[in-house]
Amino acid sequence: MNNNRRNNNFTHNVLFYAVMFLCIMGIAYFFFGGNQSTGQSKTVTQSEFISELKSNKIKSVQLQPNGGVYKVTGSYRKPQTNNSSSNNGFALTTQRNNKVSQFQSSVLESDVTVSQLQKYANKHNVKLSTKAEESNSIWMNLLLTVLPLVIMIFFFYMMMGQAGQGGGGRGVMSFGKTKAKPADAKKNKVRFSDVAGEEEEKQELVEVVEFLKNPKKFTKLGAKIPSGVLLEGPPGTGKTLLAKAVAGESGVPFFSISGSDFVEMFVGVGASRVRDLFDQAKKAAPAIIFIDEIDAVGRRRGNGMGGGHDEREQTLNQLLVEMDGFQGDEGVIVMAATNRSDVLDPALLRPGRFDRKILVGRPDVKGREAILRVHAKNKPLSPDVDLKEIAKQTPGFVGADLANLLNEAALLAARRNKTEIDAADLDEAEDRVIAGPAKHDRVQSPQERKTVAYHEAGHTIVGLVLNDARVVHKVTIVPRGRAGGYAIMLPREDQMLMSKKNAEEQIAGLMGGRAAEELIFKSQSSGASNDFEQATQIARAMVTQYGMSDKIGPVELQSSGQVFTGQGYDQSPYSEKTAALVDEEVRRILNEGHEQALHILETHREQHKVIAEALLKYETLDEKEILSLYKTGKIPNKDHAEADEKAYAQTFEESKRALERLEDEKRTDKANEKAGRQDADQQDQPADDSTTPTDHQSDDDDDHQA
Repeated sequence: MNNNRRNNNFTHNVLFYAVMFLCIMGIAYFFFGGNQSTGQSKTVTQSEFISELKSNKIKSVQLQPNGGVYKVTGSYRKPQTNNSSSNNGFALTTQRNNKVSQFQSSVLESDVTVSQLQKYANKHNVKLSTKAEESNSIWMNLLLTVLPLVIMIFFFYMMMGQAGQGGGGRGVMSFGKTKAKPADAKKNKVRFSDVAGEEEEKQELVEVVEFLKNPKKFTKLGAKIPSGVLLEGPPGTGKTLLAKAVAGESGVPFFSISGSDFVEMFVGVGASRVRDLFDQAKKAAPAIIFIDEIDAVGRRRGNGMGGGHDEREQTLNQLLVEMDGFQGDEGVIVMAATNRSDVLDPALLRPGRFDRKILVGRPDVKGREAILRVHAKNKPLSPDVDLKEIAKQTPGFVGADLANLLNEAALLAARRNKTEIDAADLDEAEDRVIAGPAKHDRVQSPQERKTVAYHEAGHTIVGLVLNDARVVHKVTIVPRGRAGGYAIMLPREDQMLMSKKNAEEQIAGLMGGRAAEELIFKSQSSGASNDFEQATQIARAMVTQYGMSDKIGPVELQSSGQVFTGQGYDQSPYSEKTAALVDEEVRRILNEGHEQALHILETHREQHKVIAEALLKYETLDEKEILSLYKTGKIPNKDHAEADEKAYAQTFEESKRALERLEDEKRTDKANEKAGRQDADQQDQPADDSTTPTDHQSDDDDDHQA
């Protein structure tokens, strides 16, 4: 409240000073600038004017009514000496000794004065004229004087406001105000049922929702809800959607802001915005503050170019104080999302601030199916669409990718004037998402098309032979993007670990295209460049990260993460000798994969030729067609996929029940384990406590011998 009062008083003071400045400038201009008769005219009194007119010193006179008097202006027959002191308004008194040829005066507006002036003018042949009275002359002069100043100051004020807010136009005094505005809890329609593929993550957030709904349930037991929840994971996995679902389920205000919105070009703005954000959230408590991409402001301190006075570090310091200061969070829960948790400051991750970290990873096959069903709610799907099969065909896809997949399928169906989205639309959309749109009109020579067909058939044959972990899903020679053709090999099931054998089989599969070119055409082409890139990445990771090289050993020479901020890009993590050994091992692994691919193709020449000729004829082959060609040499008949149990997104109540079920199972397992230990102790306990089991057995043996 005090900060708001100070800001309002400061704003009012600025406006008051601006108005006073305008008034002073207007008065000064009116008194000083309005006088156009500098050096060429003098002001005389009524008596002096009549005396000079009587003595025939005046050549012409002009009368103009002006507020009850006549304003008199005229010219002398001969220039007169001006010895009078001039004191206009607040000006300093100065002596003037120059010649003037004009004068001005004021006389009373009466018939006697007018007749007297007329008599003297006729006597000395003075030209006497009149002029109509000006309406509102003072106000008109003031308007013409002040209006340009007002316009100039207004534009200056607007330009300062634009500069201060980066084009936001919110005013010059709103630098330190946060850009986050609370989202209306009633308008937030996102619920747990809208977040699919993250069931365990939702279970972790159940108690956060319950605390916001009923905090007494926790406070009466002395529990303190986590003040910060950090959602980390790859882009597009639904971190922001999870935060919105928590706010929607709890029905509290939701403040959403990006980490980059705190820092501006002016020093101290970020810290001020952090204070203002938490002040607003505390007034609306209980509330949720969601900071997206917090790594923009929460990076490790001490690595900036500005040292301890860096603006980003000041903003981070203020954020640390607000999250765990002397006053506490007062019912405000901070949720943040990032995909670079490794660069965050340790003080930000300690208990009391972000004391709960939830990994929002890539969904498994059940999660992908549930995500597809969520995004397919408002899309009419044909009966031949099997979302479970699509989920199997999209390993590694996150929620954003799957939403894009269904959207592309809907666009394709609309383009083809369909009323439903069928399997062909989804298949084409999958290819578009993976490799880009098809280029059917690209001109290809017969030899180049044949080379691509045998190249992709080489990948296919090697993948079919080495199919322990991966299966060939589709192969095509239709150009897409920069690729002349491609083969999609999918894992048999979702994998968290990659074995050495699996990595070597992937490398051999990638080398199958180049091996086919060398075997069939006795030449090499540039079509294998992307294959080599992927194979080299896998081989280098095997050597430097996974410890799968006998010469290098179980040593991590290169981190899987990106270069950390502040680390020198020219600093090698290992010596030149080790680098040469790494290159040698990578080359050995790639050569072994190439030799393995050549051997497989030499022993499966017939199948290789059959699949290549089918590609030249049909351009695209799916998994069933490839397997049939490999085993029988013929294209199979299509059949329908069998129905199976469907996966869907859990609601908040379902997530809560699942969490309670897990807790019950844990308690039951502990009770069974404890009972089992007690039974084992009772069985091991001897009949006579004075003898050990060994001694008791020895006595039995002695009796038996006796």
